[in-house]
Amino acid sequence: MFRRKRQWKTVNYSSINGKGDKPKRPVHPTLSKNIKDIQSVIGDDHDYNEREIRIVGNRKVVVLYFGSLVNKDSINETILKPMIYIRSQSMDVELKDKELKRFLFEEVIYHTEGQIVTHIDDILHGVLRGKCAVIVDGLSEAILFETKEVDKRGIEQPQGEQVIRGPRDGFIEHLQTNISLLRNRLPIEEFRVKPLEIGEVTKSTVVLCYIDHIANEKLVEEVEKRLQHIHIDRVLDTGYIEQLIEDNPRSPFPQIQYTERPDKAVGNLVEGRVVIMIEGTPLTLICPATFNQFFQTSEDYNERALMSSLVRMIRLLALGSSLLFPSLYVAVLSFHPELIPAEFAVAVTSGRGGVPFPVVVEVLIMEVAMEILREATVRMPQQVGGAISIVGVLVIGQAAVEAGFVSPVTVVIIALSTIGSFATPAYNVAIAFRMLRFPILFLSGMFGLFGLVVALLLIFNHMLSLRSFGVPYLSPFSPVDWQSLRDSFIRFPLRWLSKRPEELHSYNTIRVDPKVKRKPKEPLLPKEDDRNGKS
Repeated sequence: MFRRKRQWKTVNYSSINGKGDKPKRPVHPTLSKNIKDIQSVIGDDHDYNEREIRIVGNRKVVVLYFGSLVNKDSINETILKPMIYIRSQSMDVELKDKELKRFLFEEVIYHTEGQIVTHIDDILHGVLRGKCAVIVDGLSEAILFETKEVDKRGIEQPQGEQVIRGPRDGFIEHLQTNISLLRNRLPIEEFRVKPLEIGEVTKSTVVLCYIDHIANEKLVEEVEKRLQHIHIDRVLDTGYIEQLIEDNPRSPFPQIQYTERPDKAVGNLVEGRVVIMIEGTPLTLICPATFNQFFQTSEDYNERALMSSLVRMIRLLALGSSLLFPSLYVAVLSFHPELIPAEFAVAVTSGRGGVPFPVVVEVLIMEVAMEILREATVRMPQQVGGAISIVGVLVIGQAAVEAGFVSPVTVVIIALSTIGSFATPAYNVAIAFRMLRFPILFLSGMFGLFGLVVALLLIFNHMLSLRSFGVPYLSPFSPVDWQSLRDSFIRFPLRWLSKRPEELHSYNTIRVDPKVKRKPKEPLLPKEDDRNGKS
């Protein structure tokens, strides 16, 4: 008989999250006692299945699994069928316990993934996660096979991070598929994936991904320590993790970036950052994060440097307009009308004729109405959301102007600020700037340009004080890193981006070796003299 050599390892699942306070029940050599202990915990669950068979030496074997979590064909073909077949071929064979264990594991069951466990709690832990448990009468050990099968959607381009030029694949809710998308782009032995378990009830699987010879060891240890110190009953999305490990939870600015794009995650891994992935969500976390990252996209590196720099400056202009236009309009119109040019002043005053509200109240009403309209568009079904946005913008806006509630200039200002927030690549940063518009608007309405400047100083002072895992939030602007400034609000050509960001303190800082000279290409066509000489 063909003998298959395989490495089996004993696993203690309780050590994954550092918890081992609860006493654990060992696997008993008596099969009936083990089954009774398991049934006392699971209870009367219609999804729980026990399949009892007999193998060589007339030994009893019970196969345990949850039908909704496993691939039954895999159990039938790789576990049950080999054991039943070997019994029919060796009816009268008597094997001792040690020989039987070796015989089953090395010569009978041919499954790719198997783990030996020695405690009832480990069996329950594995079965509840889609594994199949095999318990043999007379053995004080059980074996778990990876037979999990969960319905998952196909890989497609993320709706929130669409690009014109770039890959079209995106993360999905299946963790192993997401890891495979990263490994496909990082076929190196230094790529590390560390598993953890977070959530007292959900027991969510969280993995920590980084590149060993690039990411700073202290950064990896800090991220892992913060994850291990999370004590919560459920983790349903990366948003739970983000809120529990960020440096300043009271800040409106996000200190951890999220993405659904594998190419973006790989780009940050290569720079020396750490990626956090969770089972059940397509969103992955990237840390540390700086403000500079949130107005950049993966498409910026696929286009030429000149076009990418132009697009980035347009995004910054849109970000500034979404934050400042309403407040600047209120401050100038209420306190500093002398700053308005004469030609434009006539249009503004004529448009405001008959409006019963002060300009700050008028702008505030329009801002609130726009936020309500935006929220209604997002929450309504897709078939109805488009109609709501068209009705809200065209019908309600035009009716409000004709009724004299708002002036046409105010509608234009609010529209420009709203469009500017849409041009921001990161949705969480756009939300932060949308919410900051209201306190800036109040200060501008009370103190004019002085209140606007004070509000901006407070925002910049807060951003200067922020840290993301020890990295200054406004890097590379403060502190200044001239090398990293080449990839900030403008992007230099790729061959000039020779080093990784200095604020990450990566072990391998060289990204492009500037000493390697490019070899000039040979001309595709021979020179004119060569053609004449040959002729």
